[in-house]
Amino acid sequence: MGQAGCKGLYQSLFDYKTEKYVIAKNKKVGLLYRLLQVSILTYLVVWVFLVKKCYQDTDTSLQSSIITKVKGVTFTNTSELGERLWDVADYVIPPQGENVFFVITNLVVTPNQRQETCAESESIPDALCYEDSDCPPGEPVVAGNGVRTGRCLWAGSEQKGTCEIFAWCPVETKSRPAKPLLGKAEDFTVYIKNFIRFPKFNFSKTNVLDTTDRAFLKSCKFGPKDPYCPIFRLGSVVSWTGSSFQEIAVQGGVIGIQIEWDCDLDRAPSECYPRYYFNRLDNRFSENSLSSGYNFRFAKYYRDAAGVELRTLFKAYGIRFDVMVNGKAGKFNIIPTVINVGSGVALMGVGSFFCDLVLIYFIKKSHFYRDKKYEEVRDLEVLARMAESSQQSVAPDAAGLAEQPEVQDGVGAQENGCVCRQLLQPARSGHQGNGKVNVEQLQNLQTVEA
Repeated sequence: MGQAGCKGLYQSLFDYKTEKYVIAKNKKVGLLYRLLQVSILTYLVVWVFLVKKCYQDTDTSLQSSIITKVKGVTFTNTSELGERLWDVADYVIPPQGENVFFVITNLVVTPNQRQETCAESESIPDALCYEDSDCPPGEPVVAGNGVRTGRCLWAGSEQKGTCEIFAWCPVETKSRPAKPLLGKAEDFTVYIKNFIRFPKFNFSKTNVLDTTDRAFLKSCKFGPKDPYCPIFRLGSVVSWTGSSFQEIAVQGGVIGIQIEWDCDLDRAPSECYPRYYFNRLDNRFSENSLSSGYNFRFAKYYRDAAGVELRTLFKAYGIRFDVMVNGKAGKFNIIPTVINVGSGVALMGVGSFFCDLVLIYFIKKSHFYRDKKYEEVRDLEVLARMAESSQQSVAPDAAGLAEQPEVQDGVGAQENGCVCRQLLQPARSGHQGNGKVNVEQLQNLQTVEA
C-alpha cells in the first residue's frame, strides 16, 4: 500500500493542469460576475485613479521656511505702568517671527526690584517656618525666589512665619488679573509668509498670491471671501478653534496653525494653493486644569540715580502660535500607473474565483457544474498500457473466450470477410472472480482486427 502510494505521488509530479473554459448558462451567477466586474472597475477608476491619484509619483519630503509679522497697537493705563502704548516691539516675543511667535495678553508686574533681603512669599510651602532653625542659611528655597539667610520672619500674629531670603526684592506676590490687560489684541493681525519646495520635482511655491496689485496685502484678510490672503486676524484664528479670545487671553494658551500643501503638478503651478487648519493645542477641557494656559517671566533692567541696578519683573500670559507645514506633490509616472492597472486586473481574477466557488459549491446543481468543469484526460500511450495490463489480468477462461469470439447481446459479426474479435477490458472496479464479465466490463469492450 505504501509502495503504491509513493508510485502515485511520483506519477502526479508529471501531471499538467490546463484551463478549460466552461460557459455556464446560469443567470444568477452571471449577474453576480458582472456586478463584481463593475464594482472592481468603479473602484479602480474612481477611487484609485480619480480620488487617490495613484497614477502619480509623489514627493512628501517638503522643504519649508516661515516668516511671521504681527501688527497692531493698543493703549493701557495701570497703577504699575501708568499710561502706556503697546506696539509690536512690546508684546511680541521673539521680535523676529519664525514658525513660533508669542503675543502677550495679560501681565503681572512687579516694579523696582533690587537685590537685598526680604521675606519670602507665603505661597511658597518650602519657605514656611516656626523658628530660625527652620531656615538654614545659604540654602535656596525650593520653587522660591532666593537663598535663606537663617532668620524666620513673623508677620503680625501669624502662627507661621516665612524665611528671610536674599533675592530680588520685593518678591512677586500679586495674582493674575481677572481681565486681560491686552484684551484688544484680538484685533491684531499676523502676516504668515510660507516658502515651500519639493526637491524631487524641483518645484517651489509661496502662499502669497501672485498678483501685480501692490495694495492686495494692505486690504485683504483671510476668510471665506478671501481664502488665499496670508494675513490673519488673531481673534478670528482663536475663534476658528472653538475658543473665545477673551477667555484664553486671561491665562494664555497654545494655538496651532496648520498649512497643508497638496499640489497636482500635472496642472498649472498657479493652481497649487495651501489650505489652513486651526486647532487649540493646550488642555482646554478643564477650566482649572494645571496643564492649560501659557506664561513665562522676563525682566527689564535699569539703574537709578545712585547707580544701583534695578529691574521690573513681568509675568507674561499670552497666546503662543505654532505654525506647522506639511504637504505632498504628485506628478504622472508610468510605473505606478502600470502597477495599479495590474492590481486592478488581478482583482478581476478574484471576482472570477469567487464566482467559481459559488458555481461549484453553493448552488443547487453545483455537482453538475463541477463535473463539467473538471475533467481528467490521459495520454494514448497510457491508455494502451492500461488495456494491455487489463488483458494480462483477465482469468484463463476469459482468455478462451477471446480465442473463440462469442457474440454477446448481438455484438460481434463478420464484416467484409474479416472476423472481428471482441477483447474484454475490465473497468477500474476489476473483473468477477468466476471468469464472467460484468456489465461495466462489457461497456469497455474494444474491437480489434483478428
